[in-house]
Amino acid sequence: MDAYVGIDVSKDRLDVHILPQDEAFNVERNSKGLAALVERLKPLAPSLVAIEATGGFETTAAAAVAAAGLPLAVINPVQIRHYARALGKRAKTDPIDAYVIARFAADVKPEARALPDEMTQFLADLVARRRQIVEMLQAERQREKRATVRRLKKSLARLIGALEKELNELESDIDDAVRGSPVWREKEDLLISVPGVDTKTARTLLAELPELGTLDRKRIASLAGLAPYTRKSGRWCGKAMIGGGRKVVRTALFPAAMAAIRWNPLLKAFRDRLVADGKAKMVALIAVARKLLIILNAILRDKKPWQIA
Repeated sequence: MDAYVGIDVSKDRLDVHILPQDEAFNVERNSKGLAALVERLKPLAPSLVAIEATGGFETTAAAAVAAAGLPLAVINPVQIRHYARALGKRAKTDPIDAYVIARFAADVKPEARALPDEMTQFLADLVARRRQIVEMLQAERQREKRATVRRLKKSLARLIGALEKELNELESDIDDAVRGSPVWREKEDLLISVPGVDTKTARTLLAELPELGTLDRKRIASLAGLAPYTRKSGRWCGKAMIGGGRKVVRTALFPAAMAAIRWNPLLKAFRDRLVADGKAKMVALIAVARKLLIILNAILRDKKPWQIA
């Protein structure tokens, strides 16, 4: 009988639940605990080990599971919370969470995915840090506009200068990483061949969506949270919505979609047709972002740059 494992990660320990055996245990989140976890799971040969993403705490556990050759899925916590509510589980305790994660793995059967390789993770970390610096810069510049005290203005100016210097250094590191890798350089050149896609968007996709070019159109749209779903209940049918997936990827695609509406004749015509058919502008923009992602996926899959007939 297939075994499914749910692991809930906290700062100091891992709570584990195995189904259908209904077996629960916990280990410390350190090298000794991870070794004990792998030793206990390997003889089971589970069909899937599911770990809830918890702001980085799950990384070492996921790496240990993947290194042991066990099928791994890192699950978005929002999916787990929705699933827990559907099961009527409202208490927030670690053992309940581990059980719910195991049930989610057994019922939903999310696809096992390999962890990013070391270089891809390195690029992802650089891109994430760049994003953090940009957010800090935006916040400090807003404070500078509102500041009236000279001493505070000087403080803000110094910090903005330091952040701008750090941003330039990070962008140089990212450029060196991408352009120094023949594989990434080829992928970036393919992505930026599409009008509307700049290097920042391309590098975000390379770092945050390494599956690009390897999945079909529906799965890649779902992974980015751009696949629409409709709320239904009996005869009632609500509006189609998007959500879930990788927010960072979705956030990067919307400015690219707006640029594509201006500079990409194919996507501009697509958007204009949707608006002419009565679609709201935001709905049309989401559709353009989804179509742009599908185009980029096909370009990397076929290794052929953008061309319009």
